[in-house]
Amino acid sequence: MATAINRKANFSDKLITAIQKKNCCVVVGLDPHFDLIPESIKQQFSKLQDDMLKYAANVILEFNKQVIDTLEHLVGIVKLQIAFYELYGWQGIWSYAETIHYAKQKGLIVIGDVKRGDVPNTAAAYANAHIGQVSINNSTQIAFQSDAITVNPLLGMDSILPFIKNAETYDKGIFVLAKTSNPSSVEFQDLLCGTKKLHQIIAEKIHIWGSRSIGTYGYSAVGAVVGATYPEDILILRKTMPNAYLLIPGYGAQGATAEDIKNCFNSDGYGAIINASRSILYAYNNRSWKDKYGAHTWKEAAQNAVMNMKEDLNKCIPSQTR
Repeated sequence: MATAINRKANFSDKLITAIQKKNCCVVVGLDPHFDLIPESIKQQFSKLQDDMLKYAANVILEFNKQVIDTLEHLVGIVKLQIAFYELYGWQGIWSYAETIHYAKQKGLIVIGDVKRGDVPNTAAAYANAHIGQVSINNSTQIAFQSDAITVNPLLGMDSILPFIKNAETYDKGIFVLAKTSNPSSVEFQDLLCGTKKLHQIIAEKIHIWGSRSIGTYGYSAVGAVVGATYPEDILILRKTMPNAYLLIPGYGAQGATAEDIKNCFNSDGYGAIINASRSILYAYNNRSWKDKYGAHTWKEAAQNAVMNMKEDLNKCIPSQTR
């Protein structure tokens, strides 16, 4: 096992503090599906419809603000999948940046789900943009205020090092893709490389990469993305990466249950954060809830979805975090 050489407060400590404050390991995925955003919000910006991209970006930002205002007392972490913002061009990216800024003002931890990874020089630019700084003449600027981002390890260690460096320098975090939740992930991630699956080898690398940045709670600033839809792999990956915080997609709309993810947590009750997007943001549209909620009560539906998810998860999490 790798030996930690830098045991000081880091991103994972901030993460645990947020979890403790809200007694909740739920991550709310701010993934805007324009068609599902309530009409009452869209109507506020109807005068902007001569520029539809601007209109959409403003609607999305207002929706995100209202989601944050509705749920900030329940959760401490949000995640933005950048694709749902890039869809609307530069104005969508504006709403992405403004949403991050608003969430940070509210004291939330923000994960940018950007899945970056490239050759070293390009990786450094991505790292500086999302979890670092950029120098312009004699001025240092922060492009995005994310606390952590997701990264793709496919190009190897030199593509990951700029992200690790920035995580250490700026007290940020990264979540490296290890075993993703989509069905066809098995095509590559489950390929046997000798006696091990590729995702197991990636997990071993994540453990090594994170050994330099162990925080006071014993967790690294280098985490991993592990899909809840593959519970048979979770136990192995948890043992392979004992110090890594796991970002778990797949709960809710993708079909995974709390029982599927119980092995994501360590015996201390920490080690995993569970993401849900559609099942929270658009809970009012849930078939089983349509008789109870409508678009006019979407906030109440979202709150109940988070509270139900928290209760569901707490049945499987070791009692130390309750």
